[in-house]
Amino acid sequence: MADHRRRVLDLYKRLQYMGREYPGGPDKFRQRCYNAFKRQSTETDPEKIEKAIGLGEYVVKEIEALYSLRKYRAMKRRYYDEK
Repeated sequence: MADHRRRVLDLYKRLQYMGREYPGGPDKFRQRCYNAFKRQSTETDPEKIEKAIGLGEYVVKEIEALYSLRKYRAMKRRYYDEK
């Protein structure tokens, strides 16, 4: 159980850190993240906790992809003419 707690806290911290540059604004992202974790806080079944952690890690990867795409598009606009 302690391992799940550590992993969930790590996931929450990563999401909070990554939400700083989220397109909708950091406050909106932070509140939605908090609500999602609060909704699942009473869960005790290890399988459901693992599934939720997996979903959270998927969200982290999607946010990373979103940021990478945004940086790529900005670089492309800077260096290439769009005609």
